[in-house]
Amino acid sequence: MAAVLVAIAIGFHLLTGSFLTAENFYNIVQQTAVVGIVASGMALVIVARQIDLAVGSLLGAVGVLMAWLQYTQGWSVAASLCAGLGLALAVGLFQGWLAAVIGIPSFVVTLGGLVSLRGVAFLIADGKTQPVSEPWLLALGGGIDGSLGERGSWLLGMVLVLLLWGWQLVQRCAQERAGAVPGDLRHELLKGGLSALAVLAAVAVFNAYKIEGQEQGQGLPLPLVIWVAVVLLLGFIARHTRFGRYVYAIGGNPDAARLAGIPVRRVMIQLNLLLAALVALAAVVAVARLNAGTNSMGTGMELTVIAAAVIGGVSLSGGSGSVGGTVLGALIIQSIDSGLLLTDVGIGWRMVVLGQVLVAAVVFDRVVQK
Repeated sequence: MAAVLVAIAIGFHLLTGSFLTAENFYNIVQQTAVVGIVASGMALVIVARQIDLAVGSLLGAVGVLMAWLQYTQGWSVAASLCAGLGLALAVGLFQGWLAAVIGIPSFVVTLGGLVSLRGVAFLIADGKTQPVSEPWLLALGGGIDGSLGERGSWLLGMVLVLLLWGWQLVQRCAQERAGAVPGDLRHELLKGGLSALAVLAAVAVFNAYKIEGQEQGQGLPLPLVIWVAVVLLLGFIARHTRFGRYVYAIGGNPDAARLAGIPVRRVMIQLNLLLAALVALAAVVAVARLNAGTNSMGTGMELTVIAAAVIGGVSLSGGSGSVGGTVLGALIIQSIDSGLLLTDVGIGWRMVVLGQVLVAAVVFDRVVQK
């Protein structure tokens, strides 16, 4: 999929001459972060043979609630964010209980949530846009003041490189202690070098983007930093914790997992709570980016999130896939949309193309499974 992303970028640059620019990359990752954050959690849900069609509507309801409490009710930012998180967790707990305990298919439960929560988003503020103005909150959405700057970006980039190298060393030492034959050292050194090069190259690109009137480059946008942190955390949980192993076991064979003593119902509810928390975080970023909460936030996002997970290698039949793959999936979708926009393709045709991308991803998944 990395090759597909590169091909898309080169193709649109040849057509437009403006795709492979620091400004366009900056805009793409800002626009993708909200979908990417939710897709990272959706990946685990799909791995466990579940689905959540209500994430877009829940994001809209949570976003409007947080903005309404700040603008209309005069709540502090912290209190409104806690209220939004509380709403998300309550919905996640309820939907998880219906699916895991009562036994209603998650498709049906969340389809109802898709419609109902969109209505809740409208009712909270009577359909009115609720602006927000807290500077530190707005910074979380990117923009002029929503980045790390050149120095902070280089520092974070070096920290990530050291973490990657340290993790490689830890894994190699663990293999040696377990008596397993470690991987080829030259291959691992090459892998570590390429990873470091990719991270530092990304930092250089974002530092090259300068807003008119500013001497320093923008650096890494905060939505991207939040997104990367979420992916790294969930990737670790999925691969190196008992909870993550339970998720993959349930996705592989729910009945066998239950017979093996895995608390399937509890894990399912925890998955719903995890995804709900990520939706709340994504809602914060979305509100900050739009400078307001609207009842239309997140409309149609559920399909984009699912497509990002599937394109990133998550199997719709469950049991396989990775959190990291959703990054490529989300970037591919947003790159196609951005490229079509740069080529002056209308919204109607863009929707047609993106819809067929989802179909193609599902077809590819089926072919791979066979």
